[in-house]
Amino acid sequence: MQLRIFTEPQQGASYDDLLAVAKATEELGFDAFFRSDHYLAMGTDGLPGPTDAWTTLAGLARETSRIRLGTLVSSATFRHPGVLAIQVAQVDQMSGGRVELGLGTGWYAEEHAAYGIPFPAKRFGMLEEQLEVVTGLWHTPAGQTFSFTGEHYQLTDSPALPKPAQPQVPVLVGGHGKRRTPALAARFASEFNIAFPQLGDIPAGFARVHQACQDIGRDPADLTYSVALVACVGADEAEVGRRAAAIGREPAELRENGVAGTPAEAAARIREVQEMGAERVYLQILDLADLDHLDLIAREVAPQLS
Repeated sequence: MQLRIFTEPQQGASYDDLLAVAKATEELGFDAFFRSDHYLAMGTDGLPGPTDAWTTLAGLARETSRIRLGTLVSSATFRHPGVLAIQVAQVDQMSGGRVELGLGTGWYAEEHAAYGIPFPAKRFGMLEEQLEVVTGLWHTPAGQTFSFTGEHYQLTDSPALPKPAQPQVPVLVGGHGKRRTPALAARFASEFNIAFPQLGDIPAGFARVHQACQDIGRDPADLTYSVALVACVGADEAEVGRRAAAIGREPAELRENGVAGTPAEAAARIREVQEMGAERVYLQILDLADLDHLDLIAREVAPQLS
């Protein structure tokens, strides 16, 4: 079971805050540092203001050496796929081949309005074409060109450069959709993720992707299956309560569908989702100043999973 740290910087974090968390992630033995891709806070003032996901990851690519780096998830509304392909390939080069791309439709209308970003009502077709374009550019052999004609994007004789350092950048597709999302994961993804699910929904969500893979002749085992869950772990009940209060949540609610409670409770929850088919868990860390939280998980939870 791989444990990855997942952050929400739009809630209020500078690059230096994220760097501290990323360095702790690496030093404590976690597998990866991921971040959301949002430009507007939700329920807070967001100070000191948003940081751009791929600018952040470019910096972290040069200041870390082992952990994987990625987005959960970038919005198809934020960047043209040709630009996104260049950005991700460059950051992959800067990291020595440690980048992963999570890509989704985008959903937060208010952040688009706040920064003048178009927010079409129908975005799934955009996502599908972006996945075709980004992966098509990366996989075009050097010396050849890539062209694409779709409803939303048109590319003509692109040199399809630069190339990522990795032969294949892992692409993550996720969501709760019952038909179109599993089909996209089967076609394009190396990982399928369900974020903040009702626990009982996890097996069916994975099963839909298995079936979508079988429908196109792909081995379902080609994909990695993961979940993202909020983390709130404490050495005792008082510490659990303090950490829950710091993120404006209740311990009982966090225990119901998150990785929360004592280290033994947290480990039991991770084993539970592992039995449902999850091979990787993204631990959503909301209080980025509380590095002791990461230390506790690394020392007291992770060893119980080996």
